[in-house]
Amino acid sequence: MKIVFNRQQILAAVSPLMIAASGKSTLSAIDGILIEAKYPDTCTFTAYDLEKGVKTTIETEVIEEGRYIINAQKFLGTMRVMDGDEVTFSVDKQLCALFECGKSSHKMIALNGDDFPELPLLESEKGFSLSCGQLRAMLTKTMYAMGVNDQRPVLNGCFFEIEDNSIMLVSCDSFKLAKCKQKEDIKNNNQDGSDLRYRFIVPTKTVNELYKLITGDSEKEIVIYMTRRHIIFHIDNVIFFSRLVDGEYIDYDRIIIRQHKIHATVNRDVLLAALDRAALITEERVAGNVRSHVKLQFEGGMLKVMAASAAGSTYDEIEIGHEGADILIAFNNRYLIDSVRACEAENIRIALSSPLTSVNIEPAEEEAKGMEDLFMLLPVRMKE
Repeated sequence: MKIVFNRQQILAAVSPLMIAASGKSTLSAIDGILIEAKYPDTCTFTAYDLEKGVKTTIETEVIEEGRYIINAQKFLGTMRVMDGDEVTFSVDKQLCALFECGKSSHKMIALNGDDFPELPLLESEKGFSLSCGQLRAMLTKTMYAMGVNDQRPVLNGCFFEIEDNSIMLVSCDSFKLAKCKQKEDIKNNNQDGSDLRYRFIVPTKTVNELYKLITGDSEKEIVIYMTRRHIIFHIDNVIFFSRLVDGEYIDYDRIIIRQHKIHATVNRDVLLAALDRAALITEERVAGNVRSHVKLQFEGGMLKVMAASAAGSTYDEIEIGHEGADILIAFNNRYLIDSVRACEAENIRIALSSPLTSVNIEPAEEEAKGMEDLFMLLPVRMKE
């Protein structure tokens, strides 16, 4: 195999592949990038760690066809340090890979392309398209609540529910829940003409990498295809695919309390500022590596934000709208900050009933038509 390419172009193409190049596997092929050069001028780069993968195709000058595996980290590192723009890359029959750029050259060992793991089917007749900007905005609101190494596998990911004119994302772990529903122009790509009816769970690691790949550009479109066990994202000239989480998602509506007795309305930015100040105390490591929690006292038209530990204490007062009884409740401050930050509104409404039951955080203003956001958080038990 022998190809000639632009170094900067290859760097841009290969960087997204690193999310699927394991680097920790005992199988050398999984740590590598499969490079396939075909006439007339096409080169395909693929990385796959058996759970998720990335594939991209670019135009290069192909002098000789071939199919080989190169260690991903070494390939990317070599591209970054080569002196020049035009790189000639070749692999001989002895599996010696040679990089030539200007007056410099670099050799490394390649593997036969046949050793690369078999890819899942990346073509499907079922799928849909939507705005990159809209999907990224919804992921911003929900991905913080995804489970990580939860004993219930279905919680280790983000639940998607797609219907003809709406998309809903839900994530939940043992302490917090985020739900975001949006009426959106979703293009139906089902070739059999069937309605859009999809329910699936995308793994946490896949969601985190997907978030990095997509931009907030509302004009750009992401095309998503479904197979029985995999999901395939087409983003510009990049194909990102992943195994789905197998199983039925939890009945999240059942655990959301709708009839709370106490309601408070507070300016989101003012509350976040107070919680950030409390974080100086709650996130300070103290004896035994035990971190303190933040207390919220709803009293009349005032919200008192308090935290104390061996490192010091903090106190803030915020004017609020308040309906119902006075109450003192405590939270993990980091979880509370994440939940409040996810609720993108000028003023937020906090609904609660007792110091031991979950609270709901929602936008206080009338939401945009077709939009439904809800963030739920469990309190922590206060020490006597």
